Amino acid sequence: MDAKEIIARRVAREVKTDMLVNLGIGLPSLVANFLPADVDVFFQAENGVIGLGSRPPEGMEDPDLTDAGGSFVTAVPGAASIDSAMSFGLIRGGHLDMTVLGGLQVDERGFLANWMVPGKMVPGMGGAMDLVAGAKRVIVAMVHSAKGKPKIVPECTLPLTAARRVSLIVTELAVIEPTEAGLVLRELGPGASVEDVRAATSASLIIPEQIPAMELV
Repeated sequence: MDAKEIIARRVAREVKTDMLVNLGIGLPSLVANFLPADVDVFFQAENGVIGLGSRPPEGMEDPDLTDAGGSFVTAVPGAASIDSAMSFGLIRGGHLDMTVLGGLQVDERGFLANWMVPGKMVPGMGGAMDLVAGAKRVIVAMVHSAKGKPKIVPECTLPLTAARRVSLIVTELAVIEPTEAGLVLRELGPGASVEDVRAATSASLIIPEQIPAMELV
């Protein structure tokens, strides 16, 4: 099981029946593939779909049915297509129960940077700012380090997505909860130790006495 699958399987445990959930581009989109059979949820995409399903089998792609990143998806029974105004009205109006987003950095305040690397061409912020500001819960799903550099840092050096503390950070090494007191290490990833997490994290961590192992779906 690779790092991305570990992360997606752990995040899938946060998705509950009757939620309206937005999955970001890339790694977060994998969460739809690992939902338990008894979880009945509607996934929303900024481009105007409610009721996204998993990726279709090869050869069954519909060019008119994609997520916000342009990847092919399926639609579940009862799905609906809506315009962008309605889609962002749901996000900005606080109607999303949860969003799962990728991350470039998260800092000790729980602030997320996930949309821009200075000096590099990027397509823009997309819906990230609205999602972080408007969703009831914000889960960051990302690998713990990139090119040997920690992504959980004392203070973000990249432009912030929004000045709001995210709800949870899930990596292949750990589940970390940003709180008013700081970043709390809640769970350890498969085969990971507290020392492994500390070594891969440049931010300060609050370490409880008992830290359970991460449970995956």
